[in-house]
Amino acid sequence: MIHQDTIVALATPSGTGAIAVIRLSGKNAITLAEANFKSVSGKQLSKQATHTIHLGHIIDGEKTIDEVLVSVFKNPNSYTGDDVVEISCHGSNYIQQEIIQLFLRKGCRMATAGEFTLRAFLNGKMDLSQAEAVADLISSDNEASHQIAMQQMRGGFSSEIAKLRVELLNFASLIELELDFAEEDVEFVDRTQFKDLINRITFVLKRLIDSFAVGNVIKQGIPVAIVGEPNVGKSTLLNALLNEERAIVSDIAGTTRDTIEDEITIGGIGFRFIDTAGIRDTQDVVEGLGIKKTFEKIEQAQVVIYLFEADVISNDSEKFQNLKLEIQKIKNKYPQKPVIVLANKIDKLAKAQKEDLEITLSTVEGSHSQFLSAKNGIGVEELKNTLLSFVNTGALRNNDTIVTNSRHYDALLKAFEEINKVKEGLETGLSGDLLAIDIRQALYHFGEITGQVTNDELLGNIFANFCIGK
Repeated sequence: MIHQDTIVALATPSGTGAIAVIRLSGKNAITLAEANFKSVSGKQLSKQATHTIHLGHIIDGEKTIDEVLVSVFKNPNSYTGDDVVEISCHGSNYIQQEIIQLFLRKGCRMATAGEFTLRAFLNGKMDLSQAEAVADLISSDNEASHQIAMQQMRGGFSSEIAKLRVELLNFASLIELELDFAEEDVEFVDRTQFKDLINRITFVLKRLIDSFAVGNVIKQGIPVAIVGEPNVGKSTLLNALLNEERAIVSDIAGTTRDTIEDEITIGGIGFRFIDTAGIRDTQDVVEGLGIKKTFEKIEQAQVVIYLFEADVISNDSEKFQNLKLEIQKIKNKYPQKPVIVLANKIDKLAKAQKEDLEITLSTVEGSHSQFLSAKNGIGVEELKNTLLSFVNTGALRNNDTIVTNSRHYDALLKAFEEINKVKEGLETGLSGDLLAIDIRQALYHFGEITGQVTNDELLGNIFANFCIGK
């Protein structure tokens, strides 16, 4: 697939700013730029070295549009692998459009979403998983997602898959060769070495598949539902965590009737907090809908914070028993979800009361108990540390490959299934021709990840999610 036409697009966000960058890529990028650029030193862009910057003016006939800096990148040493020109102009909307319209009139075509990166992939500048990491890097909004995207863009994930694929391909070739000499009953493949390779591939695939559980929540942000009865301080806690007045706080029970969501970064990991409507029996139709939505959010959350008033519970054993029942209901329904039981308004308790409550809370099985005063900010940092402890950041700290892309995850699962078939075939003495079929399928799924196996529909789906100009 070779694209001969020259494309143009705004590479910086649309709108007014200090500067804007307009990118051209294609066979005639430098020629077109040169024809509409007047260098202050009289230089011709086509005669300049690659990776150089030149000051001058973009002109449309006798009309000067703007004073600009033009960066020249000659093929194949450019982002796309084609000739690329980047024009840094002033960030006026009018100037941006004048320059883009000028090049469209001169023969450029408007770039589609992700087309510059698509050309980089088609020209062999990066494989498909690296190209997808470009989009992840652009959308990363915390340290962890940025680290994973950078690791994948540098080819960490690709190199692991490529190594496995090459080794498997070598054995596949030898097995195919055996089939050509079937009548001579010759074995070219050392079955013991082949079993070792399959075991190693199984181990690596299992690790990559398991990493998706961590990678997906890091990429999407970890949803945390804040639940409890009305007026126990859920909205105050959300405001304390966000360090801003995000939710309305009132002494009137049932103030929050819909869910309120916002995200913060803790230790480089994104957490999405969901303030929910207070859980209680109510005749109010609107409040009832809010409570129904609360249970929907608990379903979606990775972690549940159950908040209650420390001073109320410590003085009422019946209320404490009801509290235990509510927490147990959540634990029974969602046994895999961590539940943090938070005793709020701890500043209202005497020291002896706090000690008694601490002993009482230790009887709540399967949950993490903490004390805080959301209003005064007491215990908020401890809560953040507890939340961070639920995220397995070991792989992140070790700079291990972490899978975040659901397409890669799906291909890995299919490859794992085929490798297991090969493993079973080796153990049962399956014939080489049948082994070869399963090996080919595994190789196919490896190729899907890196783009060695692809089609226009797949590429269209992937690059449609990119921004224009990238």
